[in-house]
Amino acid sequence: MLRFMPVGDSMTIGSAGEHTWRYRLWQHLCTAYGGPFTLVGPRETLHDPATDAPTSHAYADPDFPRAHLAGWGEGWHHMTPLIGEAVRACRADVLLVSLGLIDLGFYTNAEQTADNVRAFVAEARAAHPRVAVAVMPVLRNIRVEADASFAGQVTRFNDLLAKTVADLDEPNSSLLLVPPPASYDFHTDTYDGTHPNESGEHKIAEAFAEAMWQDWDLGGPYTPA
Repeated sequence: MLRFMPVGDSMTIGSAGEHTWRYRLWQHLCTAYGGPFTLVGPRETLHDPATDAPTSHAYADPDFPRAHLAGWGEGWHHMTPLIGEAVRACRADVLLVSLGLIDLGFYTNAEQTADNVRAFVAEARAAHPRVAVAVMPVLRNIRVEADASFAGQVTRFNDLLAKTVADLDEPNSSLLLVPPPASYDFHTDTYDGTHPNESGEHKIAEAFAEAMWQDWDLGGPYTPA
């Protein structure tokens, strides 16, 4: 059984009442991937705005493997110390990673964040030498319109991320840079300028699905349910 682990921030964990892009990707893989698979991770809750904590189980449709390693306000800075044990304990084969917005906004600059990417990959490989990692660049959010310095850091990090993925890619432990959804627009694909609405969920899921199909021959063209 192929075991996918979604790793991300608030865009991946989602909020109470949402489907999440994890659900959209699972639906796609149910029809496009021919073998047994599941989603794994040490967590399975949503963020609950009422408690400002990951305490909600109120998925719009809970009938899917809800496991993940994602957290509201967490980034590469937070996940790097956790990824080795998570991969080991959950026996993850493929990591689907969407991180960086939090790091650049609050914790590390582009160069420091790229260093954390390298450490993250090293920790994941120490736990599973053949692990595959699909990485989404930072998607621009509403802050880039008001903060030129932040916008520059996002652009710089995404450039460094592409170089880092190319440098670390190995035949037995593939690293894949997921092209961001070409039509993704935070004005229309989010509900608050950052967090994906239904169309945003589908576009993020499609980006991962299409990249894995094109580069790894895994699954097929994205087929939203």
